[in-house]
Amino acid sequence: MLKWSIIFFIVAIIAAFFGFIGIAGAAIEIAKFIFYIFIILFIVSLVVSVFRK
Repeated sequence: MLKWSIIFFIVAIIAAFFGFIGIAGAAIEIAKFIFYIFIILFIVSLVVSVFRK
């Protein structure tokens, strides 16, 4: 999931470089959303692993 957020971030940078501001903005929003989901799932998995031991 982190890989996808990095891919969308790179797409946004390339789109912004070529002047496609709308596409860059959408790609940044998608990348942020996926990154936040990754962080939430990571924290949940850490908490679950701590309570299992």
